[in-house]
Amino acid sequence: ARFVVSPGLADDVVERALARGVDVVPGVATATEVQRAVRLGLSRLKLFPAGQLGGLGLIRALAGPFPDVRFLPSGGVNSANAADYLADPNVFAVSGSWMATRDLIAAGDVAAIERLSREAVAAVAR
Repeated sequence: ARFVVSPGLADDVVERALARGVDVVPGVATATEVQRAVRLGLSRLKLFPAGQLGGLGLIRALAGPFPDVRFLPSGGVNSANAADYLADPNVFAVSGSWMATRDLIAAGDVAAIERLSREAVAAVAR
């Protein structure tokens, strides 16, 4: 693996990935978890579930006490708000699971996945 992304912050996973030279982006939901991640040497974190936690509002609030941390919002990200997230300097990337949902993958609906992916790229490019 070249990188690991997880929904939560597990110290053992972070430590193992770093020891192996693998980038790791664990999920956080609170300032306490951000502090723990920073103590582990991380500066790029997944905010999960971003939409339910306050989205950009929470990211901007966390940027105050953690100015060197950048976030990857996940959960609630879609083609309607991806560009807003990406325009924020505290965001380094967004998740894109809405483009390839479990149902679409299970159905083998490649056309829908391609359409949603094109829509996302177009929305972000605007």
